[in-house]
Amino acid sequence: MIDKLHINSGHLHHLLKQMLRIRRFEEKCAELYSLQKIRGFLHLYVGEEAVAVGAMSVIKPEDYIVATYREHGHALARGLSMDKIMAEMYGKSNGCSRGRGGSMHLFDAEHHFYGGNAIVGGGLPLAVGLAMAIKKLHTEKAVAVCFFGEGAVAEGEFHESLNLAALWQLPVLFICENNLYAMGTALSLSESEKKLTSKAESYAVEARQVDGMNVVDVEAAVAAAMETVRQQGRPFFLECQTYRFRGHSMFDTELYRDKDEVEQRKNDGPIKRLTLWLQENQLLTDHQLATIGYEIGEEIGQAIKFSEQGEWEATTELYRDVYTEETPR
Repeated sequence: MIDKLHINSGHLHHLLKQMLRIRRFEEKCAELYSLQKIRGFLHLYVGEEAVAVGAMSVIKPEDYIVATYREHGHALARGLSMDKIMAEMYGKSNGCSRGRGGSMHLFDAEHHFYGGNAIVGGGLPLAVGLAMAIKKLHTEKAVAVCFFGEGAVAEGEFHESLNLAALWQLPVLFICENNLYAMGTALSLSESEKKLTSKAESYAVEARQVDGMNVVDVEAAVAAAMETVRQQGRPFFLECQTYRFRGHSMFDTELYRDKDEVEQRKNDGPIKRLTLWLQENQLLTDHQLATIGYEIGEEIGQAIKFSEQGEWEATTELYRDVYTEETPR
């Protein structure tokens, strides 16, 4: 899993903490949803934390991020304030999208986080547009990074976006989070060609596959891919094979997969895998793990307090940003 000759335990602790932050945040959101503090749709990232954390650890501040409707983990790993993310989930005006976006539309221009997207595959053409802007404006070595699930591979936007990115040689990294079931249909039942890297290669896009349950492997794979895009100014496709431990959304009855399968996959989850490896190699004590847990608990508690104290947007602001301001002819 890790080259023992080049271990940086501090960095591994950081990766573990970031994954635990996402896991605990998502678990708390599920609890708050049941209390009707969070409403609407809610898609949790439980089980897939290694992809967001591994990727964001090597994506630079000047790079641009486009995510999916399951983007809480990406936003947290990117550095968005947990306070503002939680407030957005509450629909409060002190949220990162002023309470207008909710769970599926987190946005933060300062962090170049250009939002989640409620449409399957909807972020792909946006990322290509950002990459085109990078190229035309000669933005020094910046990369547009697009996260999407394997369900998006069946959408026309996927094929159009990869084709144009390759045709125009644009600096964009496509990261496919393949959790095998999309909304609720197994990949084998929806795709005649299950090797997703082959689809990317058919558009002359270099492609690789990585274990998306191993945060160190994801980090290394994304680092290599980003370097290729930066230096050569062309697109790259990375498939991260992952697995979500909860349903597609809070409404999902999960009739399409066996419960024993889910429990078996949990035993090899990204957080459990890294925690056990660190403990077995005497790089993580019980006290250190407890401290991480305590700090995360405090951060989540503060985020809830921040959200509870937030205001609802005034009705006078209802049309703000819906229409442009009139300008003199």
